Amino acid sequence: MIGFYDYTVIMTYISVVSSMIGIFCAVTDHISAAVCCLAFSGLCDMFDGKIARTKKNRTDEEKCFGIQIDSLADIVCFGILPIVLGFKLGMCHVYGIAILLFYGLAGLIRLAYFNVMEEKRQNETSENRKYYQGLPITSMSVVLPLLFVVSLLFPEYKWFVVLLHIAMLTVGLLFILDFKFRKPTNRELVIIVAVVAVAVLLVLFYNEGWWKFNYLYKFSMERGGNL
Repeated sequence: MIGFYDYTVIMTYISVVSSMIGIFCAVTDHISAAVCCLAFSGLCDMFDGKIARTKKNRTDEEKCFGIQIDSLADIVCFGILPIVLGFKLGMCHVYGIAILLFYGLAGLIRLAYFNVMEEKRQNETSENRKYYQGLPITSMSVVLPLLFVVSLLFPEYKWFVVLLHIAMLTVGLLFILDFKFRKPTNRELVIIVAVVAVAVLLVLFYNEGWWKFNYLYKFSMERGGNL
């Protein structure tokens, strides 16, 4: 078989499978499950690089494959899945679709640029990266679950949709703006994981406020599904 299948890339493969399941969940109106899949893919992405670097004798081909497969996985996990979720959550008008198109294109450009610069960097040094240029596309796996939690402060679903539009546009713009974004430390990663885990639990089990009465919930209940 072509490709690489050792432990250095398995986490990336799991991340992609999780997001593909999330896409299926989103298009069938199981929104909570889709958000959980997104968060889980983000968790996998946080640690796949650390796992890969534990193998000290990686060949140049393995390193290059790792760079390419990581970015290809990211466009599925943090590009396509958030776009599908955004559309299903209310970004279905012309301006919302325009924002989603921009978000997807910005994410694609960012990942292609990262591939070029990362391959160049690895040819010049063996040191670990300390900064990213622009906002990593993985950030959407944190932003979207937290957006659900923040939206509990709003009395109506429409305010969540407004905030969703703003978030997708802002994050997409930050993908391609040239600024230094410090890579999180291990301690910061643990905090991020804990915060997102709490957000995911709320998404799964909180059943009050607008979540209980918004049109997605009603639509899903009419079809015998669950959000």
